[in-house]
Formats: sequence, C-alpha cells, structure tokens
Amino acid sequence: MHETFIINIRYNQNATWQGDVKWVQGKKSQTFRSALELIHLLDSAVADNPYHEWKEESESPGEQE
Repeated sequence: MHETFIINIRYNQNATWQGDVKWVQGKKSQTFRSALELIHLLDSAVADNPYHEWKEESESPGEQE
C-alpha cells in the first residue's frame, strides 16, 4: 500500500518545523507544530492509528483553533 502526503513547512522555529500536511488518498489535511508531531500524523495515517484526528480536506488548515 502506498500513501502520498504533501508537506508544507511554513516556519522553522524553536529548532523544529511548523506547517501543514495533506494526505492525498485520505483527502484530509492537518497542521503540525513540530517534526515529531508530523511523524505521528504520518504514522497515524499509514498504520490506521487514531493517535491524531485528521481534518477533512474541505476544512482549511488555517481555520483550526
């Protein structure tokens, strides 16, 4: 099984990355506040692990919080 993600790194602060990631096959997107959080998001999608809740693609990542 192959999964495709589009990762947009918007900032590099506090020695880590902040940005958003789009899961192409899942048609969902989510923002992340650290490289570790990004890895957890990718793992949750690939392993079907509910560690993070992905947002439907229709929701803009900028509209969260």
